[in-house]
Amino acid sequence: MNYKNPDEHGYYGEFGGAFIPEMLYPNVEELQKNYLEIIESEDFQTEYQDLLKNYVGRATPLYFAKNLSKKYNTQIYLKREDLNHTGAHKINNALGQVLLAKRLGKTRIIAETGAGQHGVATATACALLGLECIVYMGEIDIQRQAPNVARMKMLGAEVIAATSGSKTLKDAVNEALRDWINNPVTTHYVIGSVVGPHPFPDLVARFQSIISKEIKEQLKEKIGRENPDYVIACVGGGSNAAGTFYHFVEEKEVKIIAAEAGGLGVNSGKSAATTFLGTLGVLHGSKSLVMQTADGQVIEPHSISAGLDYPGIGPFHAHLFQEKRAEFFSINDDEALKCAFELTKLEGIIPALESSHALAVLDKKKFKENDVVVICLSGRGDKDMETYLKNL
Repeated sequence: MNYKNPDEHGYYGEFGGAFIPEMLYPNVEELQKNYLEIIESEDFQTEYQDLLKNYVGRATPLYFAKNLSKKYNTQIYLKREDLNHTGAHKINNALGQVLLAKRLGKTRIIAETGAGQHGVATATACALLGLECIVYMGEIDIQRQAPNVARMKMLGAEVIAATSGSKTLKDAVNEALRDWINNPVTTHYVIGSVVGPHPFPDLVARFQSIISKEIKEQLKEKIGRENPDYVIACVGGGSNAAGTFYHFVEEKEVKIIAAEAGGLGVNSGKSAATTFLGTLGVLHGSKSLVMQTADGQVIEPHSISAGLDYPGIGPFHAHLFQEKRAEFFSINDDEALKCAFELTKLEGIIPALESSHALAVLDKKKFKENDVVVICLSGRGDKDMETYLKNL
């Protein structure tokens, strides 16, 4: 089965597609027709790979976490996406999409952001490539991610608060989509995760697939084989996870684990664990699992991490879940916090709160002594210091 790529209509099994207002159809169709030809072209890849190496700082290290491995009695490697320029995996996709937008003749870039990392990455790419940048961000996220808001403004982006609904990530997406409808000709919407109408889930997954490509090469060099026994990543919309899983989904011997934000507990009414709580629905232009009421109203999600605070999951991941290709764990806020402090004390690495959800799987699942377990450390914890200080 092909887990990696959607069919011609943008479906992974029953999930995906493009459910969009008529006004957006020309934009999305333009992307659908051109994205593969552009991003697979030699001149695009030459420029993109050069920027990944010399600007972003790739390849990111695959670090053997000796102290963590000793504690959990297994072989733990951390894929250090936190060491990318701008501090997370988000720059891989933002640079790729802004380069694509330039080739499509767009002059104005819009983006949504939750934790602020995607906003910072997009603002960075726009500063580098000389395009106007507008970032939509939930009012609550603006308050809890103040350092990233300051960085975006310093990079020349305009940050616009989403003040409707829960004032978090889903509302920022709504505002960005409205902007795109109103400015279809000049504007490209850089979606930050593997969500949205086709071709965005595939486009983002392809740009993030550099993560698993490097893991394979680095493992081969370190242990003499390309495939680990397990790969683990956190999932909200799920771009770092899609990148981490991409080159392993068709390798049957590799077990795939996704960590969702359990919030205050799956049954608390304050959660973002979509595979446990979601049903089939349409959110932000694609059909997937969505946290919703019986009559289709979106249920407000909750997570201590702004980047996982999303009431849905990308169609790529929904398909992996439905086909039982990936095992999903729900990680509560306090479990993620505990693991953030643990990694900091054991390895001297302060992780993003999102990544801490992936680390918390180590407490939930027993691994064998010889298992090679690769965890994607999707971002660094600078942006979460206020939350960490409150919980010290």
